[in-house]
Amino acid sequence: MNVGEELVSSYLEYIKGCEFIQKNLYTPEVQGEIDVVGLDLHSRTVYVCEVAIHLQTGLQYTKDNRPNNVNKLVEKFSKDIEYANKYFNDYTKVFMLWTPVVKKAKEDAKNDQERDLEEIKKQLRIKYNIDLVLVINEEFFRCMNEMREYASKQTEDIKSLVLRLFQIEECTKRNIGKREKQTKK
Repeated sequence: MNVGEELVSSYLEYIKGCEFIQKNLYTPEVQGEIDVVGLDLHSRTVYVCEVAIHLQTGLQYTKDNRPNNVNKLVEKFSKDIEYANKYFNDYTKVFMLWTPVVKKAKEDAKNDQERDLEEIKKQLRIKYNIDLVLVINEEFFRCMNEMREYASKQTEDIKSLVLRLFQIEECTKRNIGKREKQTKK
C-alpha cells in the first residue's frame, strides 16, 4: 500500500465524489502507469493524479545524480494526458500533482523546486493547453484537513484506511476533551 496514493484516492472518492477509482493504472500504449485515476460519472470528470511523497528532500527526482523534476514530470504527465485524451475524450479532464513538501530555495540557488513546478506547468500548458493543478504544501495540508473534517462527521465504519484513521483521531480528540471537562468539574 502506498499511503500517498491511498490519501489521494480517498480524497477523490469521499470529497470529490468519484464513483470509480483506480490506483497504479498501467498504460501499455504509452509504457507507463498513472498513480491515481478517479471518475466522477455524474459530472463526466476524470481526475488524473501523480503522487510524489518525498518528505525529506521535497519534490526531488534525479537522473545521473542531477535534479530531474522538470523532465521526469513533463514526461509522466505527457503520457497521462495522451492516455486521458484517448480514452476520456468526452470527459472534463483534471490533471493533478500531489506532493506535500515543495521546498523554497534560496534566492541564488541553482535548483529550485518551485521554479521547476512553474516550468512543468508552462510546458504542459504550451504542449497540451492544460492547467496542471498543484496540490502542494499548504493546499496538500488543506485537503488532508478537509478529509479529517469529513471523517469527523461520519459515524459508520469508513472503508478508506486513511479516512478511518482520521475518524479515529477526531473521535479520540472529542472523547479526551469530554473527559477533561468532566475531570475539571
